[in-house]
Amino acid sequence: MTAAASSALNLRQRLTHLPRDTRDTLFHLTVIGWTIAPHLLHLPLWCGAMALVLLAWRARLALTAAALPGRWLVTALLVLAAALTLWSERTLLGKEAGITMLVVLMSLKTLELRARRDALVVLFLGFFLVLTHFLYSQSLGTGLWLLVAVWGLLTALVLAHMPVGRPPLMRAGWVAARAAVLGLPLMAVLFVLFPRIGPLWGLPQDAAGRTGLSGSLRMGGVATLAEDDSIAFRVRFTGATPAPAQMYWRGPVLSSFDGREWTRLASTFPVALRPRLELELRGAPLRYEMTLEPSRLPLLPLLEMTPDDDASAPRVEGWLLTLRPDGQWQVDRPLSERLRVQAAAWLDHRHGPREPVLGLRDLVALPAGYNPRLLQWAAELRAQPAYAQADAPALAQALLHHIGRGGYTYTLEPGEYGRDAIDEFWLDRKLGFCEHYATAFVVAMRAMDVPARVVTGYQGADPEPQDGWWIVRQRHAHAWAEYWVAGTGWVRIDPTSAVAPDRVQRSLSLRPPPGLVAGAFDTIDPALALRLRNAWESVNNRWNQWVLNYSRGQQFDLLRELGFEAPSWQDLATVLIGVLCSAALAGAGWAWWDRRRQDPWQRLQRRVQQRLAALGVTVLPHHAPRTRAQRVRTTLGARGEALAGSLEALDRARYAGGPVSLHSWWRQFRAAARGAG
Repeated sequence: MTAAASSALNLRQRLTHLPRDTRDTLFHLTVIGWTIAPHLLHLPLWCGAMALVLLAWRARLALTAAALPGRWLVTALLVLAAALTLWSERTLLGKEAGITMLVVLMSLKTLELRARRDALVVLFLGFFLVLTHFLYSQSLGTGLWLLVAVWGLLTALVLAHMPVGRPPLMRAGWVAARAAVLGLPLMAVLFVLFPRIGPLWGLPQDAAGRTGLSGSLRMGGVATLAEDDSIAFRVRFTGATPAPAQMYWRGPVLSSFDGREWTRLASTFPVALRPRLELELRGAPLRYEMTLEPSRLPLLPLLEMTPDDDASAPRVEGWLLTLRPDGQWQVDRPLSERLRVQAAAWLDHRHGPREPVLGLRDLVALPAGYNPRLLQWAAELRAQPAYAQADAPALAQALLHHIGRGGYTYTLEPGEYGRDAIDEFWLDRKLGFCEHYATAFVVAMRAMDVPARVVTGYQGADPEPQDGWWIVRQRHAHAWAEYWVAGTGWVRIDPTSAVAPDRVQRSLSLRPPPGLVAGAFDTIDPALALRLRNAWESVNNRWNQWVLNYSRGQQFDLLRELGFEAPSWQDLATVLIGVLCSAALAGAGWAWWDRRRQDPWQRLQRRVQQRLAALGVTVLPHHAPRTRAQRVRTTLGARGEALAGSLEALDRARYAGGPVSLHSWWRQFRAAARGAG
């Protein structure tokens, strides 16, 4: 036996022979540590360190059977924790401060584990702490982790209600698991029927911080997103699926440029008087369903071009969705939850005014004093005989030709640019990302008196072979350009395709995501790593679709299937109350039946008593089989010896674990009773 195996065996034997109080305390501390662990990722470092030190201290006190610290020391530690919380959070109120204090209080309370009441307080604090994790993350991984935490807390609760003897942990765990399984049907009914309400405490962190798009664009913004492999939304097509090169998910349209930053052009018209988007749709539509991850932006990056007619426009109950004149879909409030949208789009379309309209000249405006060399370059190009009378498409192709043949390089790390960033990019360094190419293209077109604007959004998607969905990630964030052509409207053009066609045609990631985990994945076969990631994301997508995205609309759909023609909140409440009353009646009936039913041993004892009474032997219900055997010998003498022997065999089977089958024993007992009669 190796030294490690011998050490592990000694540790196991030592734990096996621990006093029950010590064993249960160590189990409680392990469960508490497991429950606290996810909070260590986002709470202050001092909080995590204090919690771990307190739990380790309490474990040492249990192992050494030492006295617990006095009340004054615990109070001093509580005051210190409150002061540190006030220092780190600047308040004692709010989510962060409240959870910080809750973790510390739970750890401190373990120093007062003297009686069952103290254990119950700690355990119920643990159940409340489980709920707080969902304020930070509602992912499947978090759910699985907390499922183990709940099982551990239930097991500890069972142990606290088993004060006699030394019940094994596995037995208590089995009782806890069985109780949880018995509660699953009622939990499922409450999940399906309980009214869906909005979040009360804001967004969980895994649903709030990653948006990828905004109402502005500054050099370097999209490059940062291209390194983010997190999911922006999932999409599934009904019928034909377009190629990734055709998937342009339209986000904010940026028309105003101050020399450094692009923003949306503010409209001075009231909403009711704003012009509608002029659309000409050709060919068959593509119908699709998408699930958007939460963000803090009031916009929907839908597939170009999704119209706002009744048959194709997205409709989400409780949300106001509007199509802006520039083709961007917006909502009336930031996305605070995962949103499921169904819509239809036409890849073959024309949009925008065919003739010059009021405001179109604003889209050739450029700020004075910025990028003078590019403006001069554009003027020289326009002055060439080949382009003196060229229309907008010819000028656009000339710019694409220049990008493709001008020695430009597509890179995520072009370095920092100065005040005249577009001058430096276009004429000097020629290193850039999609935003550099799109913005330089638009500025050059405007310098040649062609209306143009920048469009941001996502381009492409990754296929998900397991379930048929496509995944659009933050690294698919993209910027392209549109220019206006008389008689046609706005024309989309992607300058990035001239220098990095793979980025557009196949949506290739420019580099692997950084970090320790990514470095570990580099050692795994790429095909295997891709399959593992796809499998996990497929499972996570089902979690999102069936659990996190379960909505009020789906509740009403269920009521329609149950026969309600026009479901309402009153119908939902009626069904919910009916189910709860039925469950309560069923529970009461089971409790009544359980009180009346007899244990198999009690039934056997009653039958033995009746048979002995027929032979004239008087015994009482509480008499053990050995006592009854003595009464048989006293009453029947020698003819009752076989009967007494069978009763003693039953006593050994009951209390000494003897190898006796009750069914065969009853046959022998009846035969002995007949012989004694």
